[in-house]
Amino acid sequence: MSQEESLTKPLFTRQDLIKLILPLFFEQLLSVSMGMADTLMVSSVGEAAVSSVSLVDSLNILIIQILSALASGGAIISSQCLGRRDMKQAKKSAAQLYSILAISTISIMLLVMISSRPILYLVFGNIDADVMAFAQIYFLISAASYPFMGLYNAGAALFRTQGNSQLSMRASLVMNIINICGNALLIYGFHMGVLGAALATLIGRIFAALWVTAQHQKSSNPLRINALSELRPNAKLVKSILAIGIPSGLENGMFQIGKLCVSSLTSTLGTSAIAANAVSNTVSSMANIPGNAISLAIIPVIGRCLGAGEKKQASRYVRLFIGMSIVGLSCSNIAIFFLIPWISTLFHLSTEAADMCVTVIHWFNLFSILFWTSSFALPHALRCGGDAKFTMLVSIISMWLFRVILSYFFVQQLHMGLTGVWLGMFIDWIFRSLCFGLRFLSGRWMEHKVLID
Repeated sequence: MSQEESLTKPLFTRQDLIKLILPLFFEQLLSVSMGMADTLMVSSVGEAAVSSVSLVDSLNILIIQILSALASGGAIISSQCLGRRDMKQAKKSAAQLYSILAISTISIMLLVMISSRPILYLVFGNIDADVMAFAQIYFLISAASYPFMGLYNAGAALFRTQGNSQLSMRASLVMNIINICGNALLIYGFHMGVLGAALATLIGRIFAALWVTAQHQKSSNPLRINALSELRPNAKLVKSILAIGIPSGLENGMFQIGKLCVSSLTSTLGTSAIAANAVSNTVSSMANIPGNAISLAIIPVIGRCLGAGEKKQASRYVRLFIGMSIVGLSCSNIAIFFLIPWISTLFHLSTEAADMCVTVIHWFNLFSILFWTSSFALPHALRCGGDAKFTMLVSIISMWLFRVILSYFFVQQLHMGLTGVWLGMFIDWIFRSLCFGLRFLSGRWMEHKVLID
């Protein structure tokens, strides 16, 4: 084989992609099932309980998304180093990722534990007293899990970078078994309600974090940390990671803050609307499982291609991933479109709340097939090329201009209720899709320098 042929040989075979994507699909399925188990079991306590879990989870998602952005920054740096075949630098970047996430998660945990009640009042205002009481309990227990989520995200991201997504899938499997069994025992057996659901989730996350970290430290792992001194901050690597992680974190953070503003709007529509929105969010996450799995697969594949200087392969793999995501989302959304009337009955919703849930999910199914992939999967590819600032600016502008402002207009001026909240989100997706699609086609996303020499 000539040198030219070796350079153009695909970096990932079809078998490589299948081995990467299938475990990610099942991991996402397990992750969503954990959220569904929480919502289903807590819903047996009443609408106030499920509403409190929904409100706090919107805050938890904000925090977890910021941590995931930092993990993605480290994974992109490591994947580009692996593409260069620079194992020494890849190993150093892995250690720096653990340091960044440890400092971040512990700091956030302490902040929430000290200021949980003021934060809930600031974000959600004057919600019903019973909802606030449940929310504070759930928020405090959730905060204790943040450092463990940081460890899990770091380890899982680094294993995916090496093409090994089976390990995090196994951790997710056991975490979900612990969570579901814990829910059954603590909610139904000991009648602990929201507290029981929170404790079961915490225990599951502790296990997942410790197990993934232990696997990362095995001698067979080339990215393992050999000494505590490796965790000492390295200015160049930290700067490279944060150059992607901070814009992505700000993007995710502002995105979730915008969603919190919309949640505050939803809370003014009454407990039935809050409960309907909570169930709709859970069901929509089920529909998005194929897209989320593809989004996670994009990072190691495109990062490795760009690290090796294979821009044509990177572009070709992005198009392949986009097609796979759209096909997967079409299957999941069509299924849920017909099943949602039955699914809504599982959550013990009132007739009013169930009707709202079915309506918004039917609209969601249509827009998800058409615009979700280009809104949320495609930006992962752009970030792999170092285009994190562009995705951040588009996302922040689109979020506040369309999802937040339009939602308030639809609800307060046009009196569209919960449907107006979701319609603002769909218009946000359309704008994102246009911007990210044009950016990808221009090729400018691949012209950034990601690694600092």
